[in-house]
Amino acid sequence: MKNAILFDLDGTLWDSGETVIAAWNDVLISLGMEKYTKTVDDMHSYMGKTLPAIAEMIMPDIPEKRRMEILNACCEEEQRRLAVTGGRLYPHLEETLQKLSERYFLGIISNCQCGYIETFLEVHKLEKYFSDTECNGGTGLSKGENIRLVIERNGIDRAVYVGDTLMDMQAADQAGVPFIHASYGFGKPDRETESISEIGEIIAVAEKVLS
Repeated sequence: MKNAILFDLDGTLWDSGETVIAAWNDVLISLGMEKYTKTVDDMHSYMGKTLPAIAEMIMPDIPEKRRMEILNACCEEEQRRLAVTGGRLYPHLEETLQKLSERYFLGIISNCQCGYIETFLEVHKLEKYFSDTECNGGTGLSKGENIRLVIERNGIDRAVYVGDTLMDMQAADQAGVPFIHASYGFGKPDRETESISEIGEIIAVAEKVLS
């Protein structure tokens, strides 16, 4: 039987907020749009949402086409910087992934743009632990649909999704898989669920859920 642990990225595997918001603010300032600059806490509240949704939250008074052009420029600068500096990995991440990959299929499903997951994997040299990834930027699908897509195309029998926000839990529900809440992240579910307070705890909790 092929069992999988599928992960959200931001707030679950790393925190890239400081680098990302610095990049976005610099782009906005260069365009004379200082009034739209934000804080790290703002960025954390955006993470997990699709780029069109974030663009509307930041620039609601700008026409959709233009605000997406601006946000795409922000994302290009963000990925340029992340490719150099990376983000802040949560403690014990790699050793946990190494242990999990010996027993489970591992994947990442995020609402990010194309290239973001790849940057995370490449800059921190974690590609060897993951067998598949998917994002909203690549398919245009919801996170729940992308979870199901990864499950189906890899012939996975049982899976669990690990994330930090209510939207992650809703995506797991949509995909029909159990959810494990990363309580150290940026959000919380609206009902009781399995949870971990640090990434290393996933080893025992996943075994419980998938057994």
